Amino acid sequence: MIDFLQQLFSGVALGCVYGLIALGFVLIYKATEVVNFAQGEVMMIGAFLSYTFISTLGLNYWLGFAMCIVCMAIIGSLIERLVVRPILGYPQFSIVMATIGLGLVLRALAGIIWGTDDLRIETPFTGGVVKVGQLVLSSDSLSIIVATAVLCAVLYAFFRFTRLGIAMQATSQNMLAAYYMGIPVKRMFSLIWSLSAAVACAAGVLLAPITLIHANLGFLGIKAFPAAVLGGFGSIPGAVAGGIVIGIVESMSGFYLPEGFKDVAAYIVVLAVLLWRPQGMFGSNAIKKV
Repeated sequence: MIDFLQQLFSGVALGCVYGLIALGFVLIYKATEVVNFAQGEVMMIGAFLSYTFISTLGLNYWLGFAMCIVCMAIIGSLIERLVVRPILGYPQFSIVMATIGLGLVLRALAGIIWGTDDLRIETPFTGGVVKVGQLVLSSDSLSIIVATAVLCAVLYAFFRFTRLGIAMQATSQNMLAAYYMGIPVKRMFSLIWSLSAAVACAAGVLLAPITLIHANLGFLGIKAFPAAVLGGFGSIPGAVAGGIVIGIVESMSGFYLPEGFKDVAAYIVVLAVLLWRPQGMFGSNAIKKV
């Protein structure tokens, strides 16, 4: 039972990271119906920036964290303005290829700027443990779970109670109606991409202490994408829930099943759920009149 609970805790912590990356997929898709396949690489750049601010420049962890968020929000806005906006209206395949190409460019830039060595940052939680009976919980993993819960609560309050958040929701539900109501749709798009990049950056900074930072870190987006699909691609709570499910399945299969099952078990679960409920766990069937 202790081993089971230990793996469960590890899976939830890893799943929270998947959920935050998946949240970026969902935020952009809800607003623009664009799937940003460079979301994992955006998270990776955020992790590298955290190394620059915290380890290289020696800034306080919390100050470095905040500066990473601000920088990645600006980068997200620039991506929307320079890469995505010029090709909106073109076939979806064009946008998919553009974001895949953007991911390759970001990965190459990371290798040029930060090199190919594995990097690590120190945090106030590094090396700490919390003991609950015989269960030993890593402080780094516990901080990821708490930070994800806080971030989800902040996002809920933002979209529920602020004028800007309500305007973003209106834009995502009906762009034309939002435009006629005086909402600056293009500005909302830019802000949504900024918010998505900031959330991905938070995932990267939280993940950095428990893994090595390297140019291939962005491949975690490949597992976060199924998490978004599993939860329901238009559902913000579903993105986090799907990420946690993927993390738990991956952790449990790596411990209990033979070697090799860990990397495919999560996808088997996704396929099973989609066969049973194609819209995902929290998704809903939408009917469009044409």
